[in-house]
This record gives sequence, structure tokens and C-alpha cells, in this order.
Amino acid sequence: MKHMIRLTDHTATDIMDIFHIADEIRQGKHADILKGKSIVMFFPETSLRTRVTFEKGISQLGGRPILFPPEALDKKEALQDVCGYLSLWADALIVRHRDIGLLEKLAQHSDIPVINAMTDSNHPCEVIADMYALSKRRKNFRKDSYLFCGENGNIGLAWKEASLVMGFDLSQCCPKGWEMEHITAFDNITEAVRGKDIICTDSLPPDAPAAFKNCQVTRAAMEMANEGALLNPCPPFFRGKEVSADALDSEYFVGYEFKKHLLEVQQAILIYCLTR
Repeated sequence: MKHMIRLTDHTATDIMDIFHIADEIRQGKHADILKGKSIVMFFPETSLRTRVTFEKGISQLGGRPILFPPEALDKKEALQDVCGYLSLWADALIVRHRDIGLLEKLAQHSDIPVINAMTDSNHPCEVIADMYALSKRRKNFRKDSYLFCGENGNIGLAWKEASLVMGFDLSQCCPKGWEMEHITAFDNITEAVRGKDIICTDSLPPDAPAAFKNCQVTRAAMEMANEGALLNPCPPFFRGKEVSADALDSEYFVGYEFKKHLLEVQQAILIYCLTR
């Protein structure tokens, strides 16, 4: 039994094991592996892609998803006691909550896997799915050079975790003062994109300064990247903000195609956590 809280809790071999399970799922294996199991999920109403793919994925594998809002965990009852009871009836917990510390406490006290469906600190399932999609498109995605355009937030930090585990080069494009620690940063897209293979973005925060305009990914910027470069913006993305409409309408954009892999990858993460 394993938890999925941070990518850095796992090795590159572990991530490749998840990829192998996802491949098996695509081949029709593991059908009904969750038969008789109940997976308790904590999701806000605003969650779309992660919730739909987890809920559908659990049902496809024969399990039963049971849904609560994340606020159900924000109460006086000690998390140790919450876990003590949920462990009697649930086989895994999937939690989207702002506070990663809460997930870490759940994992500390749970006898069942706890899976991070997004916090303010990271988003491991999203990035594992993106890396799996890259593994199907690139000769060796671990040898590619990555650029993240956005703030020091959960998506950028998740890519940072991935770079530490998988060993690929990662840079950031953002205004000064918005950098992630220990990551090479550029404050304009023209300089940042040169020599890059994979360009990722995150939606801009409400208080984003006007200087973020210098980091907008455009089609012209993508043409300065390496030959065969891919644009992988994290949804929800906003045309004319972190990424231009002409970039999203170009051959560089792979967003929809990549996200289809959320289904089998999140199924694979569940199987990995329950059986490894």
C-alpha cells in the first residue's frame, strides 16, 4: 500500500511502473480489479477533469466512488479519528484540498492509500498523466528540455517535483519576484523558449502584474523553440492571457490529446497505490 502525496516521495522506477499499469489498462487488463471496493473522494463542485476521470475510472474498474465536498474534512473532529472510521469502510481516499499538510496527516493516520487530487502546493496526478502522454509522443521525454510559464504555484511546483524525480531540465518564465527556488528563470518568453522542447503553462493569478505579458506563449514564440516542440497548457487556460489564441490554434498545441490520458493514468495510480 502506498500514498500519492508528492512526486518526490517516489522514484523514477515507480513512475514508470504507473506508466506500465496504464499501458495494461489500455490493453483491457485489470477489469473489475476494484470490484467490491469503495473509494471515498473529496472534491469541490468546481472540479471537472480530475473528478470526472477519477469517478469514471473507479466505476470502469468495478469500484464504487463515494463523493464528499472537501469542507467535510474541515471540522473539529481529529483527522486521526476520521481516518480510523473511514478505514473501516473505504479502500482508498482521493482528496482535493488546498492544504497539503491535511493530506499528509490523513496519510499518517490511514491504513488505506491517500491520493492527492490537487493542493495549493502541487498536482501530482495531472503531471504524471502529462508525462505519460509525453512518453507516447517523444523519443525520450526525460531527455527533453522543459519550460514552465507561470507563477510559483501548484502546477509549476508539480513540474519541479517531476524534474527532480525524472531528471529532466526545467526552466521558468515569469516576472522577477515570482520565481520558484533553485530553478533557472527568465523574465521574457523570447529568451526563455530558445532550446526548449516542452512548453507548459498555468493560468495567471488574479494579482498577476502586467509584466507577465512578456511571458505569454505565442505562436511566434513556439517557432523559436526546438524543432518538434510541444505546447502543453494546464487547463483551465485563457486565450490572450498566459497563452495566445494563435498558439492554441497551432500544430504545437497538444492539450486535449494529452488530457485524454488522465483516465487510464489515474486508474493506474489507484492500482499502484492499492497493490504496490
